[in-house]
Amino acid sequence: MRAREMNRYRDLTTEPVPALIRRIAIPASVGYFFNTMFNVVDTFFGGLISTQVVAALSLSLPVFFIIIAMGVGVSTGTTALIANALGAGNRTEARLIAIQGITFGVLTAIAITLIGCLTAPVLFTLLGASDAYLSDSLIYMDTIFIGTVFFMLSYMFNAILTALGDTKSFRNFLIIGFFMNIILDPWFIYGGLGVPRLGITGIALATVLVQIVGCLYLGFRVYKTRLIAGKDVKEIFPKARPFRDIARQGFPASISMMSVALGIFVITFFVSKFGKEAVAAYGIATRVEQIILLPTIGLNVATLTIVAQNNGAGFFDRIRETLNRALTYGGVLMVFGTIAVFAGAVPLMDVFTDDGSVIEIGKVFLRIDSLVFFAYVILFVNVAALQGVKRPMYAIWLGLARQVAAPVIVFYLLVGVAGWGLLGIWWGIFFITWAAALVTLFYSRSILKKAEGESRGSDAGFERHEQA
Repeated sequence: MRAREMNRYRDLTTEPVPALIRRIAIPASVGYFFNTMFNVVDTFFGGLISTQVVAALSLSLPVFFIIIAMGVGVSTGTTALIANALGAGNRTEARLIAIQGITFGVLTAIAITLIGCLTAPVLFTLLGASDAYLSDSLIYMDTIFIGTVFFMLSYMFNAILTALGDTKSFRNFLIIGFFMNIILDPWFIYGGLGVPRLGITGIALATVLVQIVGCLYLGFRVYKTRLIAGKDVKEIFPKARPFRDIARQGFPASISMMSVALGIFVITFFVSKFGKEAVAAYGIATRVEQIILLPTIGLNVATLTIVAQNNGAGFFDRIRETLNRALTYGGVLMVFGTIAVFAGAVPLMDVFTDDGSVIEIGKVFLRIDSLVFFAYVILFVNVAALQGVKRPMYAIWLGLARQVAAPVIVFYLLVGVAGWGLLGIWWGIFFITWAAALVTLFYSRSILKKAEGESRGSDAGFERHEQA
């Protein structure tokens, strides 16, 4: 790779932080907006079929999220490793992690497919699905599991591009995928032009086809970077050390993300006790929440990438500036998001359903949930910074506590003991999220200070050795 290209990949350690955050976060946020709208399109067309299909899509979310969790987690860890290597000027290590990351992703996808197909019926049954409701959920997820390898490849290609500061390529894919989905969903659902009427299967099949297109495009973009250029085919075979590093950095993030799936499972378990309408309302409302939180995803990506490269270079002043700027930008954006959702809860629900009971339940949840938006900013940005400085383990304990242990206890007390009904679930989410956000804020500051001290001690030791 030419020196000019290498410098371009390392400019995350030299350019002004505010400009870098905008350059990385805005394309990422735009891309994830279209990704969320992709899911909104699925929900919209599912609603045209029946409320049961919307409920089946909502019920499938915890299982589907396992694929997302593994993909996002492993790719996040891979991004952190590649970016740290690039920040330290070690292109050979960056290239090795990139190639091995792709192999790691494929093997992970195979494992997810096998395990998912075996366990999905049990999980859906535990969530209260039966008969046609269970059948719709399984039909959807079985099709999705077939395409797991394409999901994972998309994530791993994006991990490489993000480590290089390129979030535009993934943005382009997500935009193209959104428009493809608008065409494919109704076509596959209702049939025509040689395609039979597929119903909910068509929604899943459209998603898989979009991922295949994404793999081809993102793979081409990675090839163009020349980071993985080489002639030795043996490099794609699994190697113990890079696999261990990727697992050590990526699995904590995956488990953390998976705890979100478990959290959705827990919430859905409690919500399902109040009927299919409550499950449908929760599923629709979380789509709205995702749209509002999209800017935080861009900030997370920017924080991870900038912090990781500057951690590799030992520039801790820039790490602190990145964290503070990201929190400030996120706070300003969430003020507007909170006002919009609190005031517009009913019309937002009305976009996806005309069922009055579903709208009423979703309205209440959205108004309470809007008060939690900035807490999510604090959580996500600080966890991204910890990942960037190679401190991924906190995310596991945070995820298990926030998504599983605390909800089980709090929901039981508020719903079962205090008798708050659905309000107990909604307010439980509020209290748990804010508590986790404040703990994470103070913990991350402590860890970053400790990491800076260790880095300075290491540098001083190296200087004494050189002088000797």
